[in-house]
Amino acid sequence: MSLLDLAATIQARKSADPESSWTAKLLAKGPEKCAEKFGEEAVEAIIEAVKGDRAKLTAEAADALYHLLVMCAARDVTLADIEAELASRQNQSGISEKASR
Repeated sequence: MSLLDLAATIQARKSADPESSWTAKLLAKGPEKCAEKFGEEAVEAIIEAVKGDRAKLTAEAADALYHLLVMCAARDVTLADIEAELASRQNQSGISEKASR
């Protein structure tokens, strides 16, 4: 599944019954809960990165990406919005981009 497919699935689940979809259930709890869940998954990915277990890091990174997109969807930020932001930074070094903030 691509990130585009995942983002489309998340968007489709926004109107689903929370009893039939984990995504819908999470979104129904509001943006704050979605952010909390993303934070938990990000920490789990960090732990696996430090441990060096490639398979577990891969699984946790997938969870973190999913929960990042759910968190963004809860605030109506789309994958296209994120891609546009990344594209706007494409011809700028990371160092100069960070300095401009």
